[in-house]
Amino acid sequence: MGDFDPGPPAAVARHFGKVPSYADFRQFFWHDWGPVFYRGRLNRSARLLAIASDPGPTERVAGRTLVGDAGQRVQGFLTKLGLTRSYALVNAYAYALRPSRAQQAAPLLSRLDHLAWRNTLLELITGPQLQAIVAFGAQARSAVRLWADKPDVPVFEVPHPSSRSPQALVDSWREAITDLRAIVTPDPDGDNAVPNYGAKFAESDYAPVPQADLPFGVPSWLGDDAWGRKDKPRHNNCVERPATDLLNTLVWRAPKLG
Repeated sequence: MGDFDPGPPAAVARHFGKVPSYADFRQFFWHDWGPVFYRGRLNRSARLLAIASDPGPTERVAGRTLVGDAGQRVQGFLTKLGLTRSYALVNAYAYALRPSRAQQAAPLLSRLDHLAWRNTLLELITGPQLQAIVAFGAQARSAVRLWADKPDVPVFEVPHPSSRSPQALVDSWREAITDLRAIVTPDPDGDNAVPNYGAKFAESDYAPVPQADLPFGVPSWLGDDAWGRKDKPRHNNCVERPATDLLNTLVWRAPKLG
């Protein structure tokens, strides 16, 4: 099975257990599926902290965030920085946000109990080795701006990997990679001299989620949807919410191996 993520440090796990209730805002989230908290290193060793919006269907199956199409785009971003391990990935929201309700849910980010819980989490997982913070998308930008005691490191605000403005995404990510390469130290087995983004996002800009970021026992192909992006019809995620039951059903598709 190789390497796998053994789970969060005890203090962080206890803090996860104190996540404030989303019940009063449940109509804005896929509430019944529960929270998904993180991916990467939570032991304060991360040199890059990345914050995105919320977990999606693939993330619910994996029990880790940024695992589906958006996560594989983010992994490609990390790969271009030469980071193979030294990152921590979290979200503005612990529950999956219903996209059409994003504006209505926004006040939750600054509600005192949620704000205090989220900021405490960010402080628990970051340490003196942190060199930069990347906020992917509007919800992440708000979360970082609401972090009053954030470390004195550069903050990069870029489009979310699922942005509907692909040109703005690739242009912003290309610029961020150029700047971050002068700030973030690569991991010993990483290479930050690989090609930057071109004129548009390409398949080569994706990267599989490392098995070391996922829990023991998941299929070896989870976190690598290259097969789906080549399939006909194309599908970018192996887990989807069917139109027949958006709130309480997930459909998980496996590749046909062999």
